[in-house]
Amino acid sequence: MGERMAKPRKVKSLSKADVESIFARFAQMDPEPKGELDYSNAFTLLVAVVLSAQATDVGVNKATKALFQLAPTPAAMVALGQQAIEDHVKTIGLYRTKAKNVYALSQLLLERHNGEVPDTREELEALPGVGRKTANVVLNIWFKQPTIAVDTHLFRVGNRTGIAPGATPLAVELAMQKAVPERYLLHAHHWLILHGRYICKARKPECWRCIIAEWCQFEPKTPAPVQK
Repeated sequence: MGERMAKPRKVKSLSKADVESIFARFAQMDPEPKGELDYSNAFTLLVAVVLSAQATDVGVNKATKALFQLAPTPAAMVALGQQAIEDHVKTIGLYRTKAKNVYALSQLLLERHNGEVPDTREELEALPGVGRKTANVVLNIWFKQPTIAVDTHLFRVGNRTGIAPGATPLAVELAMQKAVPERYLLHAHHWLILHGRYICKARKPECWRCIIAEWCQFEPKTPAPVQK
């Protein structure tokens, strides 16, 4: 998906017991985590995730509100045309390339899949603009498959905490699949992405309000800001 991953610090992998404790805590605090992209069906989810590369979910939701009203299906998206798609998503980074991919993947869904979004990683990755991370998001959210979609947040959290250290997104994904207890796999990527987005931030992690700080390998922990 083109996201740059910061070089991870070397940390020890956590024990199985510690990983179990972390995900038990996540499950206790947020039993049904949800992604933050707006969608109404498998197709609009796929398009939203393609548009979200190097863009914020908030920005994507603003751009797709009108687009998805006009084109909630592949046939409607093709009928809308590439230029009109561009006009709707021009507030998003790389919008021309993304609009081209959305138009082309819509055509391919009609030609190869009877307008339906396929439910295998191989078929999804054969669509324009769809990489492994995008495919994993769609498989997880729509098809309820226990995939791990490694974005910059999950990559950072996997390495900082010691849950799944790895030098590349694929290495972190595979390590995460092994480390996370099976009963937590379906929701694991949502918990970790949201944790990285709002707590375990890139520049200054908010360790003082982290619910898994007692198991995390990251040092030194960031202290709470001094109240003036």
